[in-house]
Amino acid sequence: MALLASTHYSGAAVSHRTWAGIITIGMFTGMRLGEICNLRRQDIEVIDNIPCFHVRPHTEDNWSPKTAAGTGIIPIHSHLLNTNNLDLFTDDGEKYLFPDLTLSRAGERGDNFARAFSKHKKRIGIPEDVTFHSFRHTVSTKLRNLEAHIRELWIDTILGDEANHKSQGTINYTSGIEVSNLQQVIEALTYPLECIIPF
Repeated sequence: MALLASTHYSGAAVSHRTWAGIITIGMFTGMRLGEICNLRRQDIEVIDNIPCFHVRPHTEDNWSPKTAAGTGIIPIHSHLLNTNNLDLFTDDGEKYLFPDLTLSRAGERGDNFARAFSKHKKRIGIPEDVTFHSFRHTVSTKLRNLEAHIRELWIDTILGDEANHKSQGTINYTSGIEVSNLQQVIEALTYPLECIIPF
């Protein structure tokens, strides 16, 4: 809560749009930091009339999701679609959704965001064990405590996690889940207004 209620760290090497955008996408998708930082304009697609993030390998840049299960479709939450400055469908000629992110020597994109996030967290007194990955845990916990009609398998698919009850039948079913079902999962995520970072 303290992190979300605090203002953008003025010493950050990223724009406020990038700062707020990465955190907000993390909150409303549960995506890993590396997946968000590597989102390209071409990864925003409309599938079955539903706007989605398409998390997938980009071999031309030697990048791929952390796990094979991490490759997939994540419907875009209506809060993200209605956030004007995020400009998800603006063709600005940029390759990446967040073009001001830098590449580290190790080839990790978004190193400047990660450093700024860590410094800001320390500055406002947030414990070391709270990391960007904590957003992913929050999303998982929120979704797994929702109504019974939201299936565990749909949540695993959104989060790019291997299903605990993995079998050949489960794998085949996962690939056939309708995007509208995944959209139900995403739209079930809600936060109090004071938790939303203004753009």
